[in-house]
Amino acid sequence: MDLQVIVIVTIAAALLFDVINGFHDAANSIATVVSTRVLSPRVAVLWAATFNFVALFIFHQGVADTISKTIHVDGGSAGYVWVVICGLFGAIVWNLLTWWLGLPSSSSHALIGGLSGAGIAFGGMDTLQLGKIAKTLYFIPLAPIMGLVIGSLLMFIVYWVFRKVRPRKVDKLFRVGQLISAGLYSIGHGGNDAQKTAGVIWVVMIAGGMLRGPDTATGFAGDPAPYWIFVASYGAMAFGTAIGGWRIVKTMGMGLTHLKPVGGFCAEVAGAITLFLATYLKIPVSTTHTITGAIVGVGSMGRARSVRWGLAARIVYAWIFTIPAAGLIAAFSVMIARFFNAW
Repeated sequence: MDLQVIVIVTIAAALLFDVINGFHDAANSIATVVSTRVLSPRVAVLWAATFNFVALFIFHQGVADTISKTIHVDGGSAGYVWVVICGLFGAIVWNLLTWWLGLPSSSSHALIGGLSGAGIAFGGMDTLQLGKIAKTLYFIPLAPIMGLVIGSLLMFIVYWVFRKVRPRKVDKLFRVGQLISAGLYSIGHGGNDAQKTAGVIWVVMIAGGMLRGPDTATGFAGDPAPYWIFVASYGAMAFGTAIGGWRIVKTMGMGLTHLKPVGGFCAEVAGAITLFLATYLKIPVSTTHTITGAIVGVGSMGRARSVRWGLAARIVYAWIFTIPAAGLIAAFSVMIARFFNAW
């Protein structure tokens, strides 16, 4: 098969992953605003999708650059492109499976796992750029912990500031506040997650000869990612969010703990702060881990028993298995492609 045709197919697969990422992770942006009945599910997904796309005009390509340097493949451009498409396949299959089961696993970690598994199956451990992957691995525990700590702190501050205000007035105030916090979180979600797909498309176009890569001999840094890549990636994610993922919304917004508007506001702001910081640092993080930690932190500020720890444990298991499961699926895909002499 012609290399440029494979590149085009891979770009299409990357955008499909972005759409699935959008409806799989839509729950992250809207779960709390739906569970507190501030917005209906249909209006909430449109609200989140709008701000997913708004992130295009706020963030640049730092996370995309990190993702584009996750793996290095020796053996020619065709082999690299096949590694990427098999990695995307592993991430897509795992995302669809966890969406069907209603488990909020991480699309980001599915992508990292898929690319890593495909790379190892193709050329061994040397394909992994461990320096870039390490930053992502550090934030597997850090992102939910940051969400939990910031969410708990915000909830404590709000309780103290509004301790003498009638509960009904507090509820009314934060129902409006949740519109702002949900928008902020959706900007953080779009800003971090859409760039991951943009990074994949960027590096595949370099491998396929459509863009020039870095040249150490001349000092040329390589062609920057074309702007249309970011427009397409943010647009695909916004579309995926707009069609929604109700199964995971029920798990995140109604299953983990009972939230009032004030709690939903604190959880979303905590998640947004974490995502904005990670994106500024060019680190691809799990938006799912982040908001889950924030929801648990806010819920436990009332009573620890108000959090359904059994369901939280199921979510943690899904997190643990995401990287290896997506990696195994991708590695098996590479083996099939090699059997048919794809490159």
